[in-house]
Amino acid sequence: MPLAVSRNFRAAAARNLAFGTLAGLLLALVFAPQGAHSQRRVPTADPEHPRIKYADSLESVNDRCIVRMNPLNPKMRPMYVNRLPIGFC
Repeated sequence: MPLAVSRNFRAAAARNLAFGTLAGLLLALVFAPQGAHSQRRVPTADPEHPRIKYADSLESVNDRCIVRMNPLNPKMRPMYVNRLPIGFC
């Protein structure tokens, strides 16, 4: 009899583990950070390096990343200097 209880316990533990893993993955998908939808690219003279217009209706001061000189990433939050947004890659 103890062997049967042990098997039932293992089966229940496996089900609980599977359910917990599934629930954790579902919560991770629901609460995963997402890019800001209100940030959009604004065309400039150089089509490879557009500026970004942020949710507060301000355009980025720079048209390329200060660090690597790549195009700006709309998923990155800007840093405000003198109330003007500076975009990053």
